[in-house]
Amino acid sequence: MNWKIIAALPFLLTVFNDGSAQVTPPRGCGSDLLSVYFNLCDLDAVWGIVLETIAALGIVISLVLIVVLLGITPFIADSRKKASIPILCIFLLGTMGIFGLTFAFIIKFDQRTCPTRIFLWGVLFAICFSCLLVQVWRVLKLVRSGNGPSGCCMVAMVLCLTLVQVIIAIEYLVLVTFRFSKACVYNSTDFTMLLIYVMFLMALTFVLSMFTFCGHYQKWKKYGAYIFVTMLLSIAIWVVWIVMLVRGNVSLNRSPQWDDPTLSIALVANGWVFLLFYIIPQLRHITCPAKPEDEPLDEAPQDPHSGMMSGIDNQVFMYEEQGRGFTMKHSSVASSPPYSNSIPMENNMYSAPPEFTIPRPQTKSNYYPAPFLQDPYLNYQNRQTTF
Repeated sequence: MNWKIIAALPFLLTVFNDGSAQVTPPRGCGSDLLSVYFNLCDLDAVWGIVLETIAALGIVISLVLIVVLLGITPFIADSRKKASIPILCIFLLGTMGIFGLTFAFIIKFDQRTCPTRIFLWGVLFAICFSCLLVQVWRVLKLVRSGNGPSGCCMVAMVLCLTLVQVIIAIEYLVLVTFRFSKACVYNSTDFTMLLIYVMFLMALTFVLSMFTFCGHYQKWKKYGAYIFVTMLLSIAIWVVWIVMLVRGNVSLNRSPQWDDPTLSIALVANGWVFLLFYIIPQLRHITCPAKPEDEPLDEAPQDPHSGMMSGIDNQVFMYEEQGRGFTMKHSSVASSPPYSNSIPMENNMYSAPPEFTIPRPQTKSNYYPAPFLQDPYLNYQNRQTTF
């Protein structure tokens, strides 16, 4: 038996040498670092270092924006804008989680990162797209009626919409790991099928965001435009990474090596789309005061002094107070000089012509004889004294 062991020693040494070569840390990593973390510090494969830097910056900016959003909340005068603050905070928390999930895909796949990848990808994106869907519903009500739903109602809807994806992810993990007694594994097709509900939220939000451009209240349409652009870019990112994960990497014979970089790039890109095209514009406009041109187009402006609707349809004259007196404006419909029955008639007809006069009646020669063609107000004062 000893000669068999001696004959197997060269083979065993070769295996041990190959194993030691595989765990040799790359340039930039410490000697005591586990091999699953090599992508975080490998200077030869810089994609991990670049993506973790961008993701870490996104986490910091998301945290700063949450603090800023909570800080400006007391200074928001419009209650309709203030109602969206809880949704924006939840959305920023979901975005910060997306940046954090990038590290789970930079680290190599093992039994610790597998449940994290399967569960958090769908749940975090479900949180973000549920917030956008609820915001679309809010904007649709604002552009049509000027009033939106309450903050508590919107938060409850976000939680209910997200709970569906939570149940889907838990069922998959339970069925795979416990019922079938398998290790946590997934392929590209299974990973994509787990996100069908998230894709449904994306499609519904994108379609509804197009209807936010139709409405009477102009100032709320810009919020719908932000959601429309955000969803358009998000759908483009999702189409690219799904095609690359399912078909592209396999066609290029890079399927195992490029899968994690593809998913990591998709996470970072979508997270920055959320920040740059939705959150930052929202923070800019959420504190802006209302402008006169933002009022409905089909409603007449109100008189600031009387609170009544000024004449557009059937009213001809509009009064405007200037100092202590009143000046009169007339529309283009009236061609004769303006008059007012509140101005007393002058007693002396030979005095300077007053600013406001009463129009005199006109007579026709067909119905009255020549003596009556004179001015009806001639010798008005003498006739009044005779009576």
